[in-house]
Amino acid sequence: MQLQDKRRIAILSAYALALHGFESLLPAPIPWLKLGLANIITLVALILYGFRTALVVTLIRVVLASIFIGAFLGPAFILSAGGGIASVAAMGLTIKLFKNLFGAVGISLIGALFHNMAQLSLAYFLFIHRLEAVLIISPFILLIGSLTGIVNGIISGILIKNLLKKDAEKIQNTI
Repeated sequence: MQLQDKRRIAILSAYALALHGFESLLPAPIPWLKLGLANIITLVALILYGFRTALVVTLIRVVLASIFIGAFLGPAFILSAGGGIASVAAMGLTIKLFKNLFGAVGISLIGALFHNMAQLSLAYFLFIHRLEAVLIISPFILLIGSLTGIVNGIISGILIKNLLKKDAEKIQNTI
């Protein structure tokens, strides 16, 4: 891994952690329900820099955020890591298999779906063990996840467009 890649991952991870921290200051409709603002950075990383960068940024964010709040290796960490890994894997596979079929919003929705499904599955198998409880909460979780997936996808699309525009301007100025 080159120094430029390491710097990029460090900067993206810092942005993701900052968004995660900012999100923790916002009131949540349900105590454990999050908007997933840090996933904006994951999606930008995935689309602009590839699967490996997005996965590393996600893992760094999940590990450091859980250490900062004192939840490392606890249930919240396991659910966050599982959801993050599933989300990045699904989005990465979608981009690989369906190259230009989905935009940022579509990819974000796929990520949100897999993130929520992974978390619900992990919660059931590791902690809850009551299928009816998971089935009752699933529609609500999937609805909120879809709404935040759309918003995060829109924001990611705007960021990606602006970053690509700036890169094009830099290249044009050097010619």
